[in-house]
Amino acid sequence: MSQHDRKNDRTHDRINPVPLPTDQELVLKVIPMPADCNANGDIFGGWVMAQVDLAGAVLPARHVRGRMATVAVNQFIFKQPVRVGDILSFFSKVERIGRTSITVKVEVFAERFRSQGEFFKVTEASLTYVAIDAQGQPTPIA
Repeated sequence: MSQHDRKNDRTHDRINPVPLPTDQELVLKVIPMPADCNANGDIFGGWVMAQVDLAGAVLPARHVRGRMATVAVNQFIFKQPVRVGDILSFFSKVERIGRTSITVKVEVFAERFRSQGEFFKVTEASLTYVAIDAQGQPTPIA
């Protein structure tokens, strides 16, 4: 995909709202504040990543029922900037359960402050969490 195509794709996403997923669970909603901005005035990507990590841990926690840790960020795509005042909705879905690990998909949708009721996908990610024992070693999922 050329730069021109990517730019048009992002513009297309920004103009056309998308439906929220029906096959995933809403696990977190949050509104970023001015303190979360980068030098460009958009929300700092690291802040979004931290929120995705929190949201991604919700479903695995139900299976692990104990300590766990993020072991991998398999994919992370920033599709559009997040702005101050956006209402962010984090949807998650378990993609794989292994012996000691769980991989989840997380999609983030922004409800823009001036476009209430319309949602725009801003981020998508895949993360893997591993169940750990008291010594921090991988342990089978109960």
